[in-house]
Amino acid sequence: MHFKNEYRRSIDEYKPAEPIKRKMNLYWALVFLRIILTLIPQTGYIHPDEYFQSIEVISGDHFDIDINKPWEFNSTFPIRTVLIPQITVGIPYSILKRLSQYTVFYLGISLKSPYFLVLFPRLLVCALSFISDYCLYKICYIYGQNYKIRLIIYASSYVMLVYATHTLSNTIELVLTALLLYYTSYSMAYSEKIVVQSDYLSSKYNKAKTGVERVKYYKLKASLPQHSLNHCMKIATITVIGIFNRPTFIAFAFAPIFFWLQRGLGSKIDSFYFGYLTMAEIGNFDISMNNFVVTPLNFFRYNSNIKNLKDHGLHPHYLHLMVNVPLLYNALGVIGLCTFGKLLYSGLKAQWLNLPRIQSVVGLMTTSFITPIILLSVFPHQEPRFIIPVLLPLTFLYAPNMSQTPGVDTIARIAKDNECQSSFTRNKLNKLQIFWFTCNIVLTFFYGFAHQGGVLPLSSHIATELKAKPDLTHIHLFTSHTYSIPTALLHLRNTKKTYVSSGNHKYKLIKDFYLYEQNSKSIRDVCNVIALKLRECEYKYVTKKVPYRLYYALPATDLEEFIFIQNNINLFNYHIVHKFYPHVTVEKLPFSKTAKNITHLTNLAIFSMEKLIEIMNDIFEAFQQFQLLLIRIEYLEDNKYKNTYIL
Repeated sequence: MHFKNEYRRSIDEYKPAEPIKRKMNLYWALVFLRIILTLIPQTGYIHPDEYFQSIEVISGDHFDIDINKPWEFNSTFPIRTVLIPQITVGIPYSILKRLSQYTVFYLGISLKSPYFLVLFPRLLVCALSFISDYCLYKICYIYGQNYKIRLIIYASSYVMLVYATHTLSNTIELVLTALLLYYTSYSMAYSEKIVVQSDYLSSKYNKAKTGVERVKYYKLKASLPQHSLNHCMKIATITVIGIFNRPTFIAFAFAPIFFWLQRGLGSKIDSFYFGYLTMAEIGNFDISMNNFVVTPLNFFRYNSNIKNLKDHGLHPHYLHLMVNVPLLYNALGVIGLCTFGKLLYSGLKAQWLNLPRIQSVVGLMTTSFITPIILLSVFPHQEPRFIIPVLLPLTFLYAPNMSQTPGVDTIARIAKDNECQSSFTRNKLNKLQIFWFTCNIVLTFFYGFAHQGGVLPLSSHIATELKAKPDLTHIHLFTSHTYSIPTALLHLRNTKKTYVSSGNHKYKLIKDFYLYEQNSKSIRDVCNVIALKLRECEYKYVTKKVPYRLYYALPATDLEEFIFIQNNINLFNYHIVHKFYPHVTVEKLPFSKTAKNITHLTNLAIFSMEKLIEIMNDIFEAFQQFQLLLIRIEYLEDNKYKNTYIL
């Protein structure tokens, strides 16, 4: 009994310290904010992939509509799997489809509108994002860390408020990375606990003086639970799903899997060595790789060709480190890069005591932060959203540097002199907090509402017009210098399907909406194309009596050039029918005139109040141009409208 009590006491002494329970009012307010921002919904358009690799792919499977399925999902050479979109979009659309039947019957309201078509998938994605919050909390709890400040920093990041509520595959990658880090952290802590107990009992066994004592300690050690394959199935499943979601998940899974494997790698090698698991047993099935479509393999084959990446844009290899990390994580990212630089310097100087232990959670999180960034920097196509999953390790490691809230600075524990902890004064911490929250508020508004923010309202406007127009009227829409319109939100009637009438006659529906995306073409070229299409539509109207409406959507920054060209060539009449605000096209910012005036003012020897007022007016006019304009184009012959415009 003495030995058993002594053994039990060793277990109790090893239990990690539980974090102090803290008030979480600010965190819960941020949780509420994330949900509200999802419900509004956000009109910001981060990247076309948030629609064209999710909603545009799945809509056709649930609704009888025309869709513009992207090439990544074609049947000949698919590089994306439909598994994740079928979950994140397919399940919400199944619910929406059933609910819509009841709302139409009882309320006369259809849920098949752009608002609900965007809202339902985003609600599910938003709900999934809270899994990552929970994983961060559990990791902090396991290691006795201050979870309050970490959760506040995590939830206040615009990455969680914007990216984590949009239907991007990167958001799912963020959630899966968080789960992988949690299970790895838990397994590491559990294994360390078992190893400590095992070492303690081994020490007692070696010191035992009698055979009876040795037998008792041997039995106690043998009764310890196995830990080398802890959560093996969960980690394997998460990794496989992550790779099929985005093959780049390999970069994020590398560090967690390495830290998980180094705990119990021997047992896996033994399985092969002693013949319990042989390659013959695995390869006994008469199955060829030709029977499978491996989308991650196709993904790597596609991206290994530099010519393919040129279509998406080539970037310098340092873009992630120098631009994307500060853009996504501002002060937190800079602290992380600087701290890693110090660790790298310590390694080069052989100052091993300043480096984290290989079995420690600090080592896991540091490697999980920097390894994906370095691996993804190898590819010349780099976008900020590619590295959003590193937010969790960044927050766990460096959030204490952002606040005065008492907590364990995990990096500071590495060094005896506590250099990291003393590098920021109380005053500077306040400034860091202000800087952090200010940047995230601004970027939440920019990416959540302003960036290409007119495209979603434009889609709603066109969808409403398609429902209200006469049946035979054709709608033609030109766009330029804007992201692609997700046509799935318009619920265009299916012109590819063959229908059978009650009289057993087969027929197809005629297309009544035409979209012409001019991308970055010059306004002059767009005007010429519009004029040609206008003549064609007018000819059909005269000869075949096909009525039409022709629109042109463009950023307000292009309006002045459009008016100048049209007044010179006088090809058609036009007037603005709607303005969508805010809408920012980064390639067409309206501040060039303002910048010239500011430069001129700084060169003046004597301060000019008139010039300052002119600059203020320019700034006001510039902000007025952050909108998307919808222009109605009409045939010149009748002169129905004057050439007027509204700013």
